[in-house]
Amino acid sequence: MRHNKKINHLGRTASHRNAMLSNMAASLILHKKIVTTIAKAKALRTVVEPLITKSKDDTVHSRRTVFSVLQNKYAVTELFRNIAVKVADRPGGYTRILKTGNRLGDNADMCLIELVDFNEIMLKDKQDKKAKTTRRGRTKKTKDEVEATTETTIKKTKKETAKVADAEKPESKQLSIDDIADNEVVEETAPEVKEEKAEENNETEEEKK
Repeated sequence: MRHNKKINHLGRTASHRNAMLSNMAASLILHKKIVTTIAKAKALRTVVEPLITKSKDDTVHSRRTVFSVLQNKYAVTELFRNIAVKVADRPGGYTRILKTGNRLGDNADMCLIELVDFNEIMLKDKQDKKAKTTRRGRTKKTKDEVEATTETTIKKTKKETAKVADAEKPESKQLSIDDIADNEVVEETAPEVKEEKAEENNETEEEKK
């Protein structure tokens, strides 16, 4: 039973454990993520995160203290040059542990430990979620926007009224050439037809007498 055991010795001596954790910390800083067991990842997190916090203060003293732990000058330069700039606004919690299942040989619990700010996939998902979230409150419009909206509404109402007026007007029939010719023929023959009707009426009156 692990009562009041704050340090996991990982079945190793102090010198072996410190060398292993410094090597893992350098690998994590250089590659941004590594695969290891959950027990080692939790022990590594207690070593790496204080070093990242130390790297925010870029001084000779902080560089020497970090180098005393890592013993790797390439990891120190990467930590102070790139990681410290990207993690400047984050107040702790620089690493993430993702469980990946059990190892085939000894069935150990495996995981992937990574630096939070260097996982671009999760950062994109967070940005997309923030963009989708909308507030119910309306944003206040500026004077220019209000004037533009009023102008567009006035134009729309004018167009609608013009359409209604055009619909209410009686449609003027356009006469074709044949219709015009028929009308002229009727007008020309009209007086002759009237004379014939008058003669027929006179004949019928004489017969009656």
